[in-house]
Amino acid sequence: MGKIGIFDSGYGGLTILRAIKDLLPEYSYVYLGDNSRAPYGDRSFDVVHEYTLQCTDWLFNHDCDLVILACNTASAKALREIQQTDLPKRADSKRVLGVIRPTTEQIGHYTKTGHIGIVGTKGTVQSHSYAIEIGHFFPDLSIHQEACPIWVHLIENELMGTPGSDYFVQYHLDRLFSREKRIDTLLLACTHYPLLYSTIQRYLPKGVRVISQGPLVAQSLKQYLHRHSVFNRRLSKKGELEFYTTDSNLRFDQIGSNFFAADIQSQTVHL
Repeated sequence: MGKIGIFDSGYGGLTILRAIKDLLPEYSYVYLGDNSRAPYGDRSFDVVHEYTLQCTDWLFNHDCDLVILACNTASAKALREIQQTDLPKRADSKRVLGVIRPTTEQIGHYTKTGHIGIVGTKGTVQSHSYAIEIGHFFPDLSIHQEACPIWVHLIENELMGTPGSDYFVQYHLDRLFSREKRIDTLLLACTHYPLLYSTIQRYLPKGVRVISQGPLVAQSLKQYLHRHSVFNRRLSKKGELEFYTTDSNLRFDQIGSNFFAADIQSQTVHL
């Protein structure tokens, strides 16, 4: 029986895994964080594709029939080529999904002004993946993006709640809202950013709603498995949970527990 693999370049995908596990606790999950090569945000499309494909292959080889790219940069830069080119040649019975489409299918239902703000890594913002996908589902919406590359480093160095994190959160939100004051919905288009939720709320204009991806991705996966019942029957329902990292497992356990909101124990692997 196959497991569900969750991949991220680092820790952020643990927020996605937590939301999925809360909604679908009966499935078996394998998490892989490519921490030794993180972050992916500033890397080229070719490099992100190469790294993502290596990690996807590793998960396939460890009994995963379905892999979720719980990394916005990987979803933006690598998912399409993996789905259309790599899977048919390497593992045509397996599936790879991302986190962008489940979010963009729903985000338009939250705004009243028709103006949505997006904060993400430099790679995600420069790819324009969110703006393009939202345009497919909600062509009348206006999208306003702000790259916040330092936020990931603040989180992974456990600097949330410090004056430094306050400064950089306020700096990027001020830049975004100075360009468009009608934004009433802010999408956190990086799986790390929910750990800055309280700080982000403090520096937002009144009435702006913050949307995290985890619950949207989890609900989309539940619907996907319901629609694909034959594939769903191939998946293990033993409730197993495994964690792997390409870097120090001790550091991963320490920092990852903040993202997962529970203690974790991982193993170090070499791709």
